[in-house]
Amino acid sequence: MKQSKLVCALGLGLATLIASTAGMAQDGPNPNRVWVKFKSAGGTAASASARSGVAAAPNLGQRIQALRGKLSAAKAGDAQLNYQFDRINTAVMTLASPEAIKALRANPEVESVEIDQPRYLQAQSVPYGIDQVQARNVWDANRDGTLDAGAANGSGIKVCIIDSGLNKNHEDFAGMTITGYPTGWDTDTCGHGTHVAGTIAAVNNDKGVVGVSPGKVSLHIVKIFGSNGYNGSGHGQCSWTYSSTLADAAQRCQTAGAKIINMSLGGPSASTAERTAFQSVADAGVLSIAAAGNDGNNAQSYPAGYASVVSVAAVDSSNAKASFSQFTPKVELSAPGVDVLSTFPLKNDPLVVGTASFAATPVGGSKQASASAGWVNGGLCQTSSTTWRNKIVVCQRGTNTFYEKVNKAQSARAAGVVIYNNVDGAFAPALYTGTAPNLSPATSTLPAVAISKADGENIVANLAGKTVALDATPSVDNAGYEKMSGTSMATPHVSGSAAVVWSAKPTATAQQVRDALDATALDIDAAGRDDNTGWGLVQIPAAIAELQSQ
Repeated sequence: MKQSKLVCALGLGLATLIASTAGMAQDGPNPNRVWVKFKSAGGTAASASARSGVAAAPNLGQRIQALRGKLSAAKAGDAQLNYQFDRINTAVMTLASPEAIKALRANPEVESVEIDQPRYLQAQSVPYGIDQVQARNVWDANRDGTLDAGAANGSGIKVCIIDSGLNKNHEDFAGMTITGYPTGWDTDTCGHGTHVAGTIAAVNNDKGVVGVSPGKVSLHIVKIFGSNGYNGSGHGQCSWTYSSTLADAAQRCQTAGAKIINMSLGGPSASTAERTAFQSVADAGVLSIAAAGNDGNNAQSYPAGYASVVSVAAVDSSNAKASFSQFTPKVELSAPGVDVLSTFPLKNDPLVVGTASFAATPVGGSKQASASAGWVNGGLCQTSSTTWRNKIVVCQRGTNTFYEKVNKAQSARAAGVVIYNNVDGAFAPALYTGTAPNLSPATSTLPAVAISKADGENIVANLAGKTVALDATPSVDNAGYEKMSGTSMATPHVSGSAAVVWSAKPTATAQQVRDALDATALDIDAAGRDDNTGWGLVQIPAAIAELQSQ
């Protein structure tokens, strides 16, 4: 795994810094840069000298200069001084050659010499879910995996993501093979699709995060949410589409040669025609994987509820079922879905309350503008108040729609709105009127942003009387990352895992891959299959071994 390199000084006590041209010119760590610890100055002789009135032993600076002179006289080259640590009787020096290091170690004034070890900026992080499904155990040569590193990494497998598009120019998709449909598939104004894609395939580089199949799978993006998406309604909503659009998208995935379809989406009602369409895709050898749903109840979501589709529940970093994850007899597998860090296509300014900053997402349809004012707690914002005038109204998600909350604030002549989540994690709401599926996009003359449940509760409990500054003007970010929660985040962990497993035996059928994932999942709830987590948490190495044994 590549890392950006940043040589950091270790500040022990009050160190004197001496700029070294030679040391600073290095592109990478210099193996001839060393810590030099001097022996105690003079020992017993120094004490005796002090008692007899003789001049004190030389200080550290003098000893360093003398040592540099001896190295030069011995033709070992000059020693550049980088740091002088008087409190620990030590210096850091860059030497001309390995021979100079040997000469230092032989000097009677020197107690020890050790390499000045590099310290790296940890620019790329590994989201916890990657290791929970044991992805790195099969493709990272630096880990002690169950299989030989490189045995499987997703190469040769195409995954189709039906979602809100993809920020193709994001730094963590550089060099990947990515295609899509329709025009505009390579942009993402919602953020959801890019986040999902990063969990599946973020490249293993020195940036951001790494995916389950790090830049190895090929991706086909079918955009059905957001601007320039197609959903048969004439609009580009981030929150909904039709079952017919989804069925058409699945067929487009099949036509594009995808072996796996990721659907981090769902709805409450089954459709016979949609069921038939997904069975047809399965009969053609495609493995469809969908989110179980985020309502935290035992209601069935579709297409996850169809027999031809794998239903995925969400667990947290401790393998406990997420509170929002729906639990049904159709849940088949589970994967990490709480506070998942992944790629994000939009740059959002933080919400500032007093001196505290909180991650915020502009509410779709709200005015793209900024506002600054004192704030009031509007609760669920079901009824407006004269106290809201010229204030930022903080509303909790739930009971009434986002549009109704913002509209109440607008009618009260508020300055702006902050909506905080009622479940863990960030979210990206938008304004609509009507009821699904007959929704119509709405707008507001107020800027509004969304924040997490924890941040909202913190503001309400601890930051009364502070001024709030919000900005609802998102812009494209090719180096953005964000944490999100939901079965939407769990689903790509399973899709990426399926791709890695399938790449270990490309001749396997979709059903064989599915069976291998089910048979080897880590049982984390009630014994055997249960409604909370299905067969359990996906385990890639064991699934590969199972598939290869067939």
